[in-house]
Amino acid sequence: MKAVLAWAWRQAFVRFAAVGGAGYLINAAALTVFTRYLGLGVDAALASSIFVAMCFTWAGNRYLTFASRRAHGLSGIVEEWLRFVGANLLGAIVNYGVALALVHYGSGWLGNPYVAQACGVLAGLVFNFTLSRLLVFRSDGPAG
Repeated sequence: MKAVLAWAWRQAFVRFAAVGGAGYLINAAALTVFTRYLGLGVDAALASSIFVAMCFTWAGNRYLTFASRRAHGLSGIVEEWLRFVGANLLGAIVNYGVALALVHYGSGWLGNPYVAQACGVLAGLVFNFTLSRLLVFRSDGPAG
C-alpha cells in the first residue's frame, strides 16, 4: 500500500487534485466567512471564495505539483500568477456556473451551497489541470 501511495504522489494529476482538495476546504471556509460573518449574498460569496481558493491553489501547485517548472524572479512569478488566473478563469466560470445552477435550481441536497460548490470544483478539475500544465507552469530554464 505504501508503494502505491508513493507512486500515486509522483503523479502530477494526483498532486494537482490534492492541492485542489485543500483548495476546496479553503473555498468552503471562505464561503462561510463571506456569508456568515461578512454578510455577502450567496452569489457574491461564491465568486469571492473561488478567487481566494484560486490564489491558494496557484501557490500549492507552484510548490507541490509543478515545482520544477515554476517561474523564478518577481516578474516571472507575477506573470505565472496572471497566466494561472487567466488559464483557470474558464474553469472558474464553469465552477461558478455549476454551483449557481445547483443553488438556484437544484432541489434537496443539490441546492445546498456547499454541495453545489463541490460539484463546481469537480467540474473544473481536469480542465484546470490541462491548462495549468500546458500554459502556466512552463519554465524552460534552470531554477535560479
